[in-house]
Amino acid sequence: MTIVKNNPPAPRPRGRPRAFDRGEALAKAAETFWRLGYEGASIADLTAAMGITPQSLYAAFASKADLYREALDWYQANVGASMAAALEEEDAVVALTRVLRESAREFTEPDRPHGCMVSTAVLTCATENQPVARHVAGLRTATLHLIRARIARGISEGQVKRETDADSLARFVGAMIQGMSVQAQDGASATALSSLADHAIAEIERHRA
Repeated sequence: MTIVKNNPPAPRPRGRPRAFDRGEALAKAAETFWRLGYEGASIADLTAAMGITPQSLYAAFASKADLYREALDWYQANVGASMAAALEEEDAVVALTRVLRESAREFTEPDRPHGCMVSTAVLTCATENQPVARHVAGLRTATLHLIRARIARGISEGQVKRETDADSLARFVGAMIQGMSVQAQDGASATALSSLADHAIAEIERHRA
């Protein structure tokens, strides 16, 4: 008689499998924070947009603040990546021009919240949210450093006048980006922001070597 050996059942995976796509949920959270702000976006708003329960949110992301930090990372990697690409232009003045022109367009896309999620995020907040505010301020400072470094490189490569104050010009560009973000949130059109960018670009051109 032939004895047939039954294979033992495969061990069941430990824990309960996630019932949602984490990346997709993060993108929805980012859009909600972008539209409502950190303090304005409630847990109910976030879970409704993400299609998950509060328990799942906390299990996957630990806290609202941690979710916000991940949402900012998602924004910078997906939406804000165009600025990093623009700063890679070979000519510094062209790079800054592209940053401003693309900001005018990006901030007014019709199918998503207007403005920049980072530029004007958490400027004022309750005391308990100060760590979040400091984190976003650090992201803005890092962007200024990138712009300043590109201008400094332009000076060293002879594209920008040697007497140009790289820090001052970088802050000018940063202020224009923040201003366009606010105006986009207030309803300014792409045409209006493009016109504003043209004035800023004319100022930048004065520094061309």
